[in-house]
Amino acid sequence: MFSKMKNIDTAFRHIRGFTMLVILCCAAITCYALYKSFSSVALMQDKVYILANGKALEAYASDRKDNVPVEARDHVRTFHQFFFSLDPDDKVIKANVTKALYLADNSVKRIYDDLKENGYYSGIISGNISQTVIVDSVRIDINEYPYRFKCYARQNIIRTTSILNRNLITEGTLRNVSRSDNNPHGFLIERFNTLENKDLGTVNRKP
Repeated sequence: MFSKMKNIDTAFRHIRGFTMLVILCCAAITCYALYKSFSSVALMQDKVYILANGKALEAYASDRKDNVPVEARDHVRTFHQFFFSLDPDDKVIKANVTKALYLADNSVKRIYDDLKENGYYSGIISGNISQTVIVDSVRIDINEYPYRFKCYARQNIIRTTSILNRNLITEGTLRNVSRSDNNPHGFLIERFNTLENKDLGTVNRKP
């Protein structure tokens, strides 16, 4: 009788041990499954899908601070191309300047108003002059907000008989604003100032 009781007690201990092992294994598998699920969700949140020409392309989300220097330089470069690229056409001038004004504050609007009042744009139209700008480099200081920038560029003023080359150095600050179709980088140029804009030389055009 005592032998049977001992066998029953031993069997019960074995069953209890096996049951505990199964429970621990189930708990471990459940924790692992939860961990992998959260990891997968976090990974999917870092992915963005965009539709281009009818095809879904995968893009990766990143913190804005990682792209600030790149986006800031492109913002400054885009502004200069819009504001300083001119053709002898009133509609073209207004279209380019309007795009540029979306990227900057009243410091640029005042410059535009002064140039317009002094007949600068009228002279371009009447003289059949085209003006292009080539941005050589843009330096951004992101150690202090608003971010300071300095832009080094060259201007080509194309007349009927000659091409005038000028250097252009500007500076200003960049403030964060909401992104939009008119301002995709989400920056606004403030305190814009021209440091230098002098003639480098003239090249005669062949008749």
